Amino acid sequence: MAGPLSASEESHLSRNVALAGHSTNLVGIPTGLLASPDFNQHPLPLRIHGTREANSGLFARLGDCGSLAEAGDVFQDYMSVVFGFEEEQRLGEDRQGRRRFRGSYLRLLQDWGFNSNNPQGAVLKGWVESRFGLFPTFHKQPLTGFATPAWMSYVEEKMASRFHNNCIYLQLDLLFEFCQWAIAKFKAPARRHIRLYRGVDSVGEFCTLGAGNGREVLLCLNNIVSFSSDRTHAGQFGAYILETEVPVVKLLFFNDLLPRHPLRGEAEYLVIGGNYRVRLTV
Repeated sequence: MAGPLSASEESHLSRNVALAGHSTNLVGIPTGLLASPDFNQHPLPLRIHGTREANSGLFARLGDCGSLAEAGDVFQDYMSVVFGFEEEQRLGEDRQGRRRFRGSYLRLLQDWGFNSNNPQGAVLKGWVESRFGLFPTFHKQPLTGFATPAWMSYVEEKMASRFHNNCIYLQLDLLFEFCQWAIAKFKAPARRHIRLYRGVDSVGEFCTLGAGNGREVLLCLNNIVSFSSDRTHAGQFGAYILETEVPVVKLLFFNDLLPRHPLRGEAEYLVIGGNYRVRLTV
């Protein structure tokens, strides 16, 4: 599917690389490279600095697990204890005696499934921006500049204190690292890519960077995107289907990663975005 960039693609990329994201990130790979189709073709390992080291006890316990289901239980039990998700701890009290909700990665996944353009979706996009350096390209509407009302609205939502009262970015760091650990140990230890699908009514929500042979298109996807491993399921969400080879190092979540989560049954994958070569089919 992927080959050398054409001259037109290189031209488009050279104009867009500066807009890809921040000059620094927490994965140690230049953001422009991370966003590029060349990275997707030849992926490098991605690690969020310090996450595994700061939670070495968790990953030591995971190393003793004999199945993904067992590892998922260990991970979710660890998250419950560290971040206070037990039922009796889900609600705390502030100094005025008012009860408040503890932000949870599971709640973000649930609300993302309802609407990726809600405030919870902005938090997920903000996490990708913070850790991987990639700017979001769409939140309720195209994000075309920092001084626009759309960008200001996105920033306001991604920083809402309601979702940052329980180290939510650290929770997502651990989810990403556990996902990468699980892929290497159980899900796809010998694979560098996985074929995924996304249903769309048009490619208008994406920035088209170039065209390849036939139905192949180079698209700038949002910094985090939902895909499905089931082509038929993806077809329920649009008249056209985007098909692409996603590097496994860009996966934040897949359907059977956790034994208990709100997206079960939807064959859903959450993918770190950038510029992807996709096939457009019906």
